[in-house]
Amino acid sequence: MIAIGCDHGGFALKQEVMRHLDELGLAYKDFGTYSEESCDYPIFARAAAEQVASGQCERGIVLCTTGIGVSMVANKVKGVRCALCRDLLSAQLTRQHNNANMLALAGGFTGNFEAEHIVDAFLTTEFEGGRHQRRVGLVMDIEQG
Repeated sequence: MIAIGCDHGGFALKQEVMRHLDELGLAYKDFGTYSEESCDYPIFARAAAEQVASGQCERGIVLCTTGIGVSMVANKVKGVRCALCRDLLSAQLTRQHNNANMLALAGGFTGNFEAEHIVDAFLTTEFEGGRHQRRVGLVMDIEQG
């Protein structure tokens, strides 16, 4: 299951991402927002991130105009590693090297076609482990203080 959430700036791209997930036959849960009416991105990014952190959802996708705000919020949730990706290679590498469990997309800067490829790479690329596991462990130690 994929958790997905956005604010008004990411709403249009979220609709396209959900359409693409439907085409792929992948299950997702939409945590809002449900329109282009102005709203507060932390509410929706946090809801999606908490589902990933709890294990209710395997991965998550959050969207806002820049992708920055939602990624900051998601990364505040213990257990989440959210990466803002604007291209295919960064989506592949964040999975291979960082074992990212959430993807942030920039609704104001990412086209539908590009977003589909970024999402595909994020969902299909495997974590390499090895030396990267040690580094991910160091990152996760930071949040525990």
